[in-house]
Amino acid sequence: MCPRKAAKKKSSSKPDPMLKRIRAFSEAKGGGVLIQKRSGGYSLFREDNGRPVARLRPTGKGDLVEVMWWRHPDKWDQIGDFGPTVMSLDDALNYVAEDPMGISWH
Repeated sequence: MCPRKAAKKKSSSKPDPMLKRIRAFSEAKGGGVLIQKRSGGYSLFREDNGRPVARLRPTGKGDLVEVMWWRHPDKWDQIGDFGPTVMSLDDALNYVAEDPMGISWH
């Protein structure tokens, strides 16, 4: 492998503390959630049937993320009617796990 490509590959595999926290939360709750990092965010899917659970999109301000839901048939969308739903990663994970609006797990 060309050294340039090897260096590129190394730099893209840097630790991702946010992904680590999401995985740890899922494991602590018993798992069952697949987490995919893509397009600058984290998409969560049910492991048993592949249905979308939520999308957590970092805002770039500390650990604040926008929580999004899967709008049928084909895209992630804002939860709130008055703009994005933004909260800390811990609050967002708890919010998704509690599913107060009944949109994440059903």
